[in-house]
Amino acid sequence: MDTVTTTTMADEAATQALLRLVTWLSPAFPVGAFSYSGGLEQAVHDGLVASAGDLRQWLETLMNRGSIWNDALLLAESYRGHDDPARLRAVAELAEALAGSRERHMETMLLGEAFLAAAGHWPHPVLETLGSTAAYPVAVGAVAGAHRTGFEPTIAAFLNATASNAVSVAIRCSVIGQRDGVGLFAGLEAAIAAVAARATRGSLDDLGSAAIMADIASLRHETLHSRLFRS
Repeated sequence: MDTVTTTTMADEAATQALLRLVTWLSPAFPVGAFSYSGGLEQAVHDGLVASAGDLRQWLETLMNRGSIWNDALLLAESYRGHDDPARLRAVAELAEALAGSRERHMETMLLGEAFLAAAGHWPHPVLETLGSTAAYPVAVGAVAGAHRTGFEPTIAAFLNATASNAVSVAIRCSVIGQRDGVGLFAGLEAAIAAVAARATRGSLDDLGSAAIMADIASLRHETLHSRLFRS
C-alpha cells in the first residue's frame, strides 16, 4: 500500500528558504567572488599555502580567529537586525570600518553591492534600508534574515561558500587539484558546523582577529606584480 506524504505549508516555506539560500551562495550567483582571493593568492606566492593541508589550516584559522570569523559575527548581527534600520546601519558602518586593507575593503564592498543588486529579484523593504551597497556579510545577513532562511544554516552556508571560493583560488593557483578540493570540503564540515554554532551564540563583543600573517598577505597583495585575483 502506497504511503501518501502530506506537504505542509511549513515544509514548503522551509524548502523555499533553502532554495533561496543555496542560490544566493552558489558560485552562479552574480557577485563576482571568483575575482577575489582574500589575500590567499599572496599566501600561495609566499609559500605559506602550498598543499591541501596548508589550505585547511589557513581556512580553519581564519574561521576561528580571523577575518572569516568576524564576517560570521557581522552576518549574524545583520540577520538579527534586518528589521531594525538603525541597528542595520550601525553594523554596516562597523563592517566597512573593519576592512583591514584597501583590497579587503574593495572586496567586501563590491561583493556586497553586487549581491544586493542581484537580490533585487527577491523584493523586500530591507533592500531599501541597506541602499545600493553594504559589506558582503551584512548584505547576506540582512537579506537572509528578511527572508527567514534560518539563522544557523545561513551562517554555515556563508562559511561553506567562503571555503568554496578559497578552494577555487587554490585550484587556479595550482596548489591543489579537484579531488583534493572535494576532500577538503569533507574535512571542513565539522569546523564549519562548530563555527556556525558559535557565531549564533556570539555578539559583536566577540569580534577580533589574531590571523596576523593573513592580514599581512592581504596588504602585500596590493603590490604583487603578476596576479590572477583582485585581492
